[in-house]
Amino acid sequence: MAHTSLEKSVASKVDPTVPIVIAAGGNGSRIGGFKHARLLAGQSLLDRAIDWANTHADRIAIAVRSVDQIAIAGIPLLTDEQVDIGPISALSSAFAFAATHNHPRVLVIGCDMPFLPDDLLLRLKEAIGESGCAMPVSAGKDHPMAAMWRVDRPVLKDYIANGGRSLWSFAEASGVVQVSWESEPEQDPFANINDETALTEARHRLKRRAR
Repeated sequence: MAHTSLEKSVASKVDPTVPIVIAAGGNGSRIGGFKHARLLAGQSLLDRAIDWANTHADRIAIAVRSVDQIAIAGIPLLTDEQVDIGPISALSSAFAFAATHNHPRVLVIGCDMPFLPDDLLLRLKEAIGESGCAMPVSAGKDHPMAAMWRVDRPVLKDYIANGGRSLWSFAEASGVVQVSWESEPEQDPFANINDETALTEARHRLKRRAR
């Protein structure tokens, strides 16, 4: 599926000041691998994430383990500088991407979160202030894979070099502001697809929404 700059130019909620990086480098072992390619209502999870990102930012990229992991045209692929360190590698790639384009903040989302709220970027941008991270919270759970970060590559590099792997711990060390979202039961906007059960629940959720 092609995602062009034209699609982004016609989006009504595009923010030119905060790029979005989609983390799609996980193994997805709990769902049988190739999580990004799993279909939800006929569309891959990655394409859903790209469509969402394109309606909210005019610069997006995809963080992957290696360039042969995903084949997609027209969107930069950011490869892990250090492998096998978990989602923190996607944040490192996102920081480098944002810094290259002189953006002081970046929004990082997982490719497996198909119900992200439309006001995510706006609310996090309003909340972050001088903090290092603005992180959504729903149903009592923090969501570091849908957070906005203030770009500080040297601090993140030191954190990783010293063995840091937890996104939450890095957010806490950087100064995190939590932003609460209310949701109805079974309607969590930050629900993620980690296994077949979650994928089935997401399909049912879309069917209920269409009624």
